[in-house]
Amino acid sequence: MTLFERLAAKAKAHPQKLVLPEGTEPRTLQAADMIIADKLANIILLGDKEEILAKAKELNLSNIEEATIINPLDAEFTEKYAELFCELRKKKGMTIEEAREIVKSPLYLGCLMIKNGDADCQVAGALNTTGDVLRAAFQVLKTKPGISCVSGAFIMQLPEHLPYGTDNMLIFADCAVVPDPTAEELAEIAMSTAETAKNVAGIDPVIAMLSFSTKGSAKHERVDKVIKAVEIVKEKAPQLCLDGELQSDAALVESVGKSKAPGSPVAGRANTLVFPSLEVGNIAYKLVQRLAGAVAVGPVLQGLGAPVNDLSRGCLVEDIYKTIIVTCNQAIGEKGL
Repeated sequence: MTLFERLAAKAKAHPQKLVLPEGTEPRTLQAADMIIADKLANIILLGDKEEILAKAKELNLSNIEEATIINPLDAEFTEKYAELFCELRKKKGMTIEEAREIVKSPLYLGCLMIKNGDADCQVAGALNTTGDVLRAAFQVLKTKPGISCVSGAFIMQLPEHLPYGTDNMLIFADCAVVPDPTAEELAEIAMSTAETAKNVAGIDPVIAMLSFSTKGSAKHERVDKVIKAVEIVKEKAPQLCLDGELQSDAALVESVGKSKAPGSPVAGRANTLVFPSLEVGNIAYKLVQRLAGAVAVGPVLQGLGAPVNDLSRGCLVEDIYKTIIVTCNQAIGEKGL
């Protein structure tokens, strides 16, 4: 069973209420129609119902009528969410009049529905920028307790002839959000990535905090940052199987791990790699994707108060379909199902 076959099976067993704020966008509608047909989620589309159904008819989609369709301009429906947002932002000086205008934005309304317990998760970005998608999520859902930064992980499914990770699978982070994390942020990225490994990849995380040094083989302030991050994680989440600082070969190759870091619980068997900066993580995942022929799933946003994932505006229907499945699995995992 492939990764997505397993994720789809789990989503089907525990259907989540997923909001698609870009309810009139054609690729989004096509993906939603597929999700509904496969019974993988309870879809909530935001937008004008007549326009959505007309677009669905134009695209020959037969399942969209089974979705819940909500118009963000329906003041009677949105009033409770305006009141909620006003309460959430009252320290920022938010008035009810301002809140009523803001909830007309589907991105904000979707997040407020999640905050109010009326939905579980959200996927957007086919029309909106990453900044707009994340701004709504930050203001409404905030970050998880003990986490101050959002990061992005990739699940790297390696070809069968590359025996690294767990079932030829590695998790890379942060590859998408934080350019130069502090030691504290690096520790948070490691803890968030551990959840992604469990909830999405379905593996028990064995986390290597990567550097150009292994156990003191080099001295530099960037090495010190990784060492401090390791200390923070071991204090805050001692249950995690984590070690560092480790070079990538020491983390992945058993013989090298035994030589460079004897006695390490992680060296030579890591399946979750936390990179010291965004540039390293981003370069690494693209190289592994292109040179090793790995399938890269992501970025999976992690650290938010509830699952929200961002799409590329150039995304394909299949990308949206898969992102919905991943996001539902994040929500399922957070519920402990």
